[in-house]
Amino acid sequence: MATLTQKFHGLLQHPLEPLFLPKNDGTLFYDLPERFLTSRYSPIGQNLANRFGPNSSASSQVSNDTGVPPTVVTIKDLDELPDLTFATWIKRRDSFSLFNPEHRKAAGKLTKLFLDQPDADRLVDVAAYARDRLNAPLFQYALSVALLHRPDTKSVSVPSLLHLFPDQFIDPAAQVRMMEEGSIVLDENRMPIPIPMNYTATDAEPEQRMAFFREDIGVNLHHWHWHLVYPASGPPDVVRKDRRGELFYYMHQQLLARYQIDRYAQGLGRIEPLANLREPVREAYYPKLLRTSNNRTFCPRYPGMTISDVARSADRLEVRIADIESWLPRVLEAIDAGFAVSDDGVRVPLDETRGIDVLGNILERSAISINRNLYGDVHNMGHVLLAFIHDPRGTYLESSGVMGSVATAMRDPIFYRWHKFIDNIFLRNKARLAPYTMAELSNSNVTLEALETQLDRAGGAVNSFVTFWQRSQVDLRAGIDFSAAGSAFVSFTHLQCAPFVYRLRINSTARSNRQDTVRIFLLPRQNEQGRPLSFEDRRLLAIELDSFRVNLRPGMNNIVRQSSNSSVTIPFERTFGNVEQANAGNAQSRFCGCGWPAHMLLPKGNANGVEFDLFAMVSRFEDDNANVNYDENAGCDDSYAFCGLRDRVYPSRRAMGFPFDRRASNGVRSVADFVAPYKNMRLATVTLRFMNTIIDRPTN
Repeated sequence: MATLTQKFHGLLQHPLEPLFLPKNDGTLFYDLPERFLTSRYSPIGQNLANRFGPNSSASSQVSNDTGVPPTVVTIKDLDELPDLTFATWIKRRDSFSLFNPEHRKAAGKLTKLFLDQPDADRLVDVAAYARDRLNAPLFQYALSVALLHRPDTKSVSVPSLLHLFPDQFIDPAAQVRMMEEGSIVLDENRMPIPIPMNYTATDAEPEQRMAFFREDIGVNLHHWHWHLVYPASGPPDVVRKDRRGELFYYMHQQLLARYQIDRYAQGLGRIEPLANLREPVREAYYPKLLRTSNNRTFCPRYPGMTISDVARSADRLEVRIADIESWLPRVLEAIDAGFAVSDDGVRVPLDETRGIDVLGNILERSAISINRNLYGDVHNMGHVLLAFIHDPRGTYLESSGVMGSVATAMRDPIFYRWHKFIDNIFLRNKARLAPYTMAELSNSNVTLEALETQLDRAGGAVNSFVTFWQRSQVDLRAGIDFSAAGSAFVSFTHLQCAPFVYRLRINSTARSNRQDTVRIFLLPRQNEQGRPLSFEDRRLLAIELDSFRVNLRPGMNNIVRQSSNSSVTIPFERTFGNVEQANAGNAQSRFCGCGWPAHMLLPKGNANGVEFDLFAMVSRFEDDNANVNYDENAGCDDSYAFCGLRDRVYPSRRAMGFPFDRRASNGVRSVADFVAPYKNMRLATVTLRFMNTIIDRPTN
């Protein structure tokens, strides 16, 4: 009998193959009611059952080969078939975009349909009927959101999008070679197909120095999974999560800071905000991605192209530059006034407590945004205008560029310019807030006596970070449609950092045991020209490396913290875990797929070495505690910084980015000035050096 996980994973994998074809390498069969077949296949239903069904020769072959009977999922007929016309207008093989309001609306309705089913088995039946009738990415997205949010499917892991739609992440040439390998070579003899580094441009393009970041598979998977956990449409209880708007702000602010820090290290300047949508876009981008569903490319953007109003009737899209230009002054007026206005005219404070959350939900429009008619849809419509810069009216029947998908947008240099513009709006609101007081920053119970790092090996260097290239492999068989059974490995090269530990010596003057919070940030010192950065620049580029609770005894406490335990990151296995791991019931790959990839914990740096200030702070637990129980060593609680905790409030009451999210008092001119008055803070100088060496990742 099929497990619940097997039932849903069969529905998700090979998204463009009809459900009646065997799944899980030919070991999983769906026994479908004949009326569940689409119009193309229903006239030959019996023939298909004889060839591919649970009683077919294909099923018998599985038993002969493995000695184990195949797994059969019997789909029950429905008393009343669901009306799917709200979504069928999006063609099955066309692109799907969460930035398109009508696509979001269809996704929200489909998610609600899945959530409304009385039990998990009925959800399997309804999903089985819907699957082959709907746009494949739309179906995958809505079902994944439902699985993450239904109480009876919490044990079902959601496979990574890399394993369902690999064409959104890898060089198309690799996919052709995978199919060749699978067609000719026996499974046990197959070799991984290498994906070349820097395959989208040559070194003659300066921006290509940042391709390791923009085109990193794990980084793009993180962006996709965040939007899966925090959907913009659907039932209110799914969309309305604790501090959703603030998380939208902070997650993007942090990735911008990381991107900017590495731009400096690679000799590139500041990110220039895309503040004028009527000026030509100087950056080009040629993504080299192919949608295998319809063999249409993610279209390139040539140098100097001009944004135009988008009017594409087939996509039900109409976006004008003037719309964004009219919404923006209203958003800025609300910030400067200190309040937004709700639909019914009530003032909603943009204060230090919830203001950034309200503003985040305004800028990233969702079902819980206030006064959507007044404040519009600035962030999403900017993505749409840029995504269709090459064919704004659909004249040439071209699909969107990479800016049209949450799984591909971060590949494009223009993503960072657009989001820097959005981030500056948030910073305008933050600038209104008073600096933190001494009472808010201090902790009279402790003295942070010492802070250092050490590479996690015998005799490891102190206060020295090392990054290098690592070559890894993933099996993409579940996303290669109409291909031979068996493995389909690719190898790819990505940044990696050598494991290290933090060592902190904390003296507690409290009379009894107490709990406090340790926060660790990395701050750059210089720009691309080697000139010192101002304190204001440095605090805005402070990247969070870790935050954790610490139990302190009276007297001296020696704390050792592994870099792999970061509250920001998830390990390689959860970023890239394949369908087979998920089928095995790996609990860590459920909701836990949300988090910054561990291999990108540190900036790349350069071969000469880059100096940073490592900042640590021991803050008062009484001021942090959000009265929520969590265990960072269990379940999904270890990577909450960008993703929160499932079904619970954010574990800290402090503003995200504390203590660097607000301007400092007038007397502060340096990081040392900021730290000097507080014995619960400490700085250490660390050097990050990049080794231009490729090391193979160990395989199990």
